[in-house]
Parts: sequence; structure tokens; C-alpha cells
Amino acid sequence: MFYDQATIEVRSGHGGNGCVSFRREKYIPDGGPDGGHGGRGGDVIFRADKSINTLEAFRYRRHFFAKDGQNGMGNLRTGASADDLIVQVPVGTLIFDDEEGILIADLKEEGDEIVAAKGGRGGRGNASFKNSVRQAPKFASAGTTGVERTLRLELRLLADVALLGYPNAGKSTLLSVISAAKPKIADYPFTTIQPVLGVVQREESSIIVADVPGIIENASEGAGMGLDFLRHAERSRLLLHIVDASGLYGVDPLDAFHTINHELKSYKSSMAKKEQWVVLNKIDVADDEIVDLLASEISAEGYRVFKVSAVTHAGVNELVNALLSEVPHLPEPELDEETAIPVYRPKEAFPFTIGRKMGLVSVEGPFIRELMLSTNFSDTESTRRFQRLIVQSGIEAALLEADVTDGETVLLDGSHFEFYAGSSDDDELYI
Repeated sequence: MFYDQATIEVRSGHGGNGCVSFRREKYIPDGGPDGGHGGRGGDVIFRADKSINTLEAFRYRRHFFAKDGQNGMGNLRTGASADDLIVQVPVGTLIFDDEEGILIADLKEEGDEIVAAKGGRGGRGNASFKNSVRQAPKFASAGTTGVERTLRLELRLLADVALLGYPNAGKSTLLSVISAAKPKIADYPFTTIQPVLGVVQREESSIIVADVPGIIENASEGAGMGLDFLRHAERSRLLLHIVDASGLYGVDPLDAFHTINHELKSYKSSMAKKEQWVVLNKIDVADDEIVDLLASEISAEGYRVFKVSAVTHAGVNELVNALLSEVPHLPEPELDEETAIPVYRPKEAFPFTIGRKMGLVSVEGPFIRELMLSTNFSDTESTRRFQRLIVQSGIEAALLEADVTDGETVLLDGSHFEFYAGSSDDDELYI
């Protein structure tokens, strides 16, 4: 089975917490704070690897979590940063943010990579909070939370030419003749059930050709194998439309040609506008007059037409020479997906949400979690810092807007507090 789509969950590592520590060495008076910083959490990085050709590795493994940074230690020792999590994907993989449906990366070259989730920053140790007024801070800051997101992976093969056509039009046979590829060939429909790549090479020129599984009428509505595999034709410079000119399987060649083009347009309008050549195949068993009539009618619609027999190789050299000489000069296709463009805007300083949990008003989010972990409630200075940030962050205003009254119990990151509105002007807030 050829796996070319996957949906996965990724999470970068949390930053390690800063350390609260004081020097207590013999004969060293007033040692002071020496708590070190926490380590950085690991990033989740996707990297293109040409040795991989399918997304099958994501069939059973759907969660990719980087490790957390270590906490800081005494004696000004910084916690170890976590290693980045490298996720190898095939060349040609598109990475989408599944919630927003936006393309965030197109890994189409060996070694291309993207940081899909940035690791959390390590918290500061108490030594960094020392100043001329605060000589012995008994608090440190918590590491920031890692990033969680759902990603959708799509593999789109990198081919210069995509072979399209009705089942049994002879696409696989033609590919086996013009390249060293060995696709499955049989005298029944849908023998090709997954895309097959072949390299067409003469002297120093070469192109990559992809055989896309057969398309039939109403494929855009799920008939036959549907249009799922057409994504692999989107990157091609040229569509090579193979038409069975013999009509031996009861399919009118001209009707088949128009049906395929209609399905292309139903899939994406940009596909119908892509450069397309038409190959009238099986001329060895077709009526010459019918072949000439077909060539005349299709040419009149503006398409370039070739007459070949993949079995006897008649006309194949002419087709290959045209492909090798002209396809490399055709423009590279542009994908239709909306790409995420970096927008530089002020980062939300205090991310939190107000909701209800267990019948109580609840404050949750990265900011309040990190603030709670950073506060030593047995220390006056640390508690006063906590009180200032509750006001400055807008949490107090949000609780008042939610009609929380003095003395009412609220949840801050799951912990119970009694709320009393204070004033940031005189640095007094009681929670």
C-alpha cells in the first residue's frame, strides 16, 4: 500500500524551571543566591530524506513529542537543554497546519527542514532576580510551555511529466518502454493502484515520469479510484494524456479524452490549464483512418498530438526526443495552497483564558501556569510579584468582567484562591 497522507500530533519540549538556591559554603558569609537557569525544551523538526519514498512510517505512530529541558541547579548550573526531535519525511512532503488548513512547509529538496514546533524557553534561576534592593530572592521563574499542534502531511511526488488516461489506455506499458521502471501490466482495468516513477534518460538529458492510476467518469465524486492520486500530478511540468485509439475495450477514444479533462477541471481548475500533450496509443491495432481523424479533432482543440504504439515502439522515439528536449524548459508549476506567510506582530504577553470548571470561574493557559510555578507563596517578595502580575496581565480585570465578586473562590491553573479585587497603583492585590 502506498501511503501519501497522514495526520499527526506534535509537541515541543517544555523549558526547564529556574532553580531557587543559596550558597552555603563554609567560611563564605552572605553567599547569596546561586540558582541556575532551566534548559531549553527540544524543537520538533521535519527534514526531507530522499531515502524515504512513502509516509508509511506515520501509519501507526501519530504522536511526536520532544523532550523537556532540565531544571536549573544550584551553584549557577544551567539545566541541560533537550535534544531536538528530528522527524524524517520523503522529499516532496507538504506540511499543513490542520486546524487552519495553511501550508507551512514544502520540503522538495534533500535536507530541506522546518521547525514545526519551537521548544519552550528555560526559566531564570533566582540568582538573576538579585538586585540592590532584593538581595536574597526566594523565587525563580518557570520554563515556558512547549507548542502543541496538529499537522497534516501530504506526499506529492516530484515528477516532470505525469501520465494520465483511462484504465487500460497503456500508460504503464509506455512507461516501461521509455524508462527502466517496472510497473504492473495486465489486461484488466486498474492494474496500477499507486503512482509509479520512472526516469527517462538519453545521453546527458533525463526527466522523471509518473504513472498516475487510471481516472474514469465521475472520479471527482469517488468513482473508480477517485482523484486522490491526482495530487501527484500537480507538481509536473507537463500532463501526458494517453488515449487508447483502438477502442477495443468499448470506450470511445474522443469521449474518454474529454471525460478525463472534465475530471481534471472538477479536481482543480489550475490542472485543466496545465500544459498537456496527447498520445494516441495502440496505433498498431487501431484503424488508420480513425487515428488520423482523432489526431485532427484533438489538434483542432489546441493540443499537441503524438501517434505511438507502446508494444511495437512505433513513434516512441519521436515522443521521447520531444519530452527530453522541451520538458526541462517548461515552467515549474506553482501550488494552489495558501502558504503561511510570517506576520510580525507583538506577541501576546500574557496568554490566558477565563472559563468555568467544577462550577467555579477558572483561569487557565500558559501564562498562569508559568506564573504559578514561578511563585513561592511563603515568600513575601515572590507573592507581591505574583500580585503585581495578576493585575498587569489583565487577569483581575477579566475576573471582574466575569462578575466575580470579593470572597468568591476561583481556580488559577487548578488551584483554589479567594478573590479580592485590589489596586495596582498601590501595589496591593489580595488573592
